Amino acid sequence: MYDVVIVGGGHAGSEAALAAARMNKSTLLVTGNLDYIASMPCNPSIGGPAKGIVVREIDALGGEMAKNADATQIQMRLLNYSKGPAVRALRAQSDKIEYPKRMKETLLKQANLTVEEAYVKQILVKNGRVYGVSTVEGEFYGKSVILTTGTFLNSRVLIGDQAKAEGPEGEAPSLGLSPQLKKLGFSLARLKTGTPPRVDKNTVDFSKTEEHTGDNVMRRFSFYSDAEYDIEAQQPCYLTYTTPNTHEIINRNLHKSSMYSGVVEGVGPRYCPSIEDKIVRFKDKKRHQIFLEPESLLLPDIYIQGFSTSLPRDVQERIVHSIPGLENAMITKYAYAIEYDAIDSKQLWPTLESKLVENLYFAGQINGTSGYEEAAGQGLMAGVNAALKIEGRKPFILRRNEAYIGVLIDDLVTKGTIDPYRLLTSRAEHRLLLRNDNADMRLMRKGYEIGLIGEDKYQIFQKKQHDLKTLKEHLQSIVLYPKKTTNETLESLGSTPLRDKTTFYDLIRRPEIKAIHSKRFTDGLLFDDEIFEQAEIDIKYEGYIKKAERQSERLDRQEDTKIPMDIDYDQINNLAHEAKDKLKQIRPLTLGQASRISGVNPTDIAILSVFLRSRSSN
Repeated sequence: MYDVVIVGGGHAGSEAALAAARMNKSTLLVTGNLDYIASMPCNPSIGGPAKGIVVREIDALGGEMAKNADATQIQMRLLNYSKGPAVRALRAQSDKIEYPKRMKETLLKQANLTVEEAYVKQILVKNGRVYGVSTVEGEFYGKSVILTTGTFLNSRVLIGDQAKAEGPEGEAPSLGLSPQLKKLGFSLARLKTGTPPRVDKNTVDFSKTEEHTGDNVMRRFSFYSDAEYDIEAQQPCYLTYTTPNTHEIINRNLHKSSMYSGVVEGVGPRYCPSIEDKIVRFKDKKRHQIFLEPESLLLPDIYIQGFSTSLPRDVQERIVHSIPGLENAMITKYAYAIEYDAIDSKQLWPTLESKLVENLYFAGQINGTSGYEEAAGQGLMAGVNAALKIEGRKPFILRRNEAYIGVLIDDLVTKGTIDPYRLLTSRAEHRLLLRNDNADMRLMRKGYEIGLIGEDKYQIFQKKQHDLKTLKEHLQSIVLYPKKTTNETLESLGSTPLRDKTTFYDLIRRPEIKAIHSKRFTDGLLFDDEIFEQAEIDIKYEGYIKKAERQSERLDRQEDTKIPMDIDYDQINNLAHEAKDKLKQIRPLTLGQASRISGVNPTDIAILSVFLRSRSSN
């Protein structure tokens, strides 16, 4: 008997298993192939817009993805650095071999965690509660079960008119769970994703492409990681483009694509379409960007990002060779599409526990999401909540103004998705508060309170908080006068001279002035560079941040208004019929969640609010 049983060893399963085990719960991870733990069947990269912030949030809560990415990266960049802090995000090109290898080692060394190589046939359910799983080898019992089957649930790999029942990388699919979930009342959707061809880097003419290198300063996802790397040894990526010949070949062969021939049943990702879908949807575009990205220091494979396809192999050869730099490229792995089953995520509570079967949790692509980062964030939250429920503790739910993970889960359980969900900065209405630089300030205390952040790391975090406060006080105490030496220094920084006295704190509001420039005007400011950078962001955007915080406080008032579980929406007069149907289906936990349900309008929320106030006063 285990406390928590996790099915599937991908990014969601890995984080779920580590979270539960680190919270001192006896944990079992069951996966079909130990060598496929945390594998990267698609692009071996971690992070990017919004996603990179999720990785830092996972780290601030005590998860593993950030540390693993830091230790196995072969290129690191901070995206959108020239733009505002709300859209900055780290992105790492990870080593496809080393990333899963290190995660597997981490799992096998973790106390309270057992890893079994087996295929799960069914979950064990009695009287509406899950109590374990059944595998080919036997049964494993648990107080809770977390399903993180990724794209393996009833999966088919598609190339041209060929369809084969298998998972990514030729692994065996999970075939027994879909029928059982349907019998239990779960609504299943058919989704599709895909991957592009890989080519041998030794056959690529990089002189016809544009080189993109990593940043010339060391960057890390993990806030307190000691991972080091040689900046000069980072692997470059390369940019090239499709050509009119590429488009012509694809248009002539569209009928051979799995997607356009009728073989595909699933709905593909809106924000990461196949190359043939791009050609059809954007007919006016003369070319599309193609990035050539290394997969590993141990492999010659180059990943052709932006070139996902399900066209037949012979057509893939022709379209690859139509790309500048790839005229003589040798394909080492052909592209394919994969379709799979996913549940209707509106059938989950915000804890990711099922509404239909008690103690059964779902995390990752089985919930309709795409991406390693989204999966890992869900896995962490499912593992934490499974452990907390066993202890009888309050569930751990992140709000939309607290974390991108909160936005992700709230979108899933409140709105659902009809195509593979991808986290975007535009989905977060409080994105100025949910920045790359402040994930630890937002979440590390929470990670400490639930038991995933150790005392040693928490003390380092507290010192950072103290240093940041002290630096801001120092900057307010530095008073500058319009003296010759002061103005000469300002001019050397590309700034205008002073006419009146000012504090350096106020001076930082000038775009060209950085917090670290304060060292030119005073001695004794011995802080790490990241403290200066954090203080600078807080000061430069202080007005905008305070405005965002006021808006966030209004949201908090709605989120603090709880909706009783026994509420009968049919008894609420004047509530629209559609609103009643949607509220009964979703069963929101708070007034805030109710306000985000599609089909529930502001008038319905006002009526519901009055009803809740009158009920609480009786």
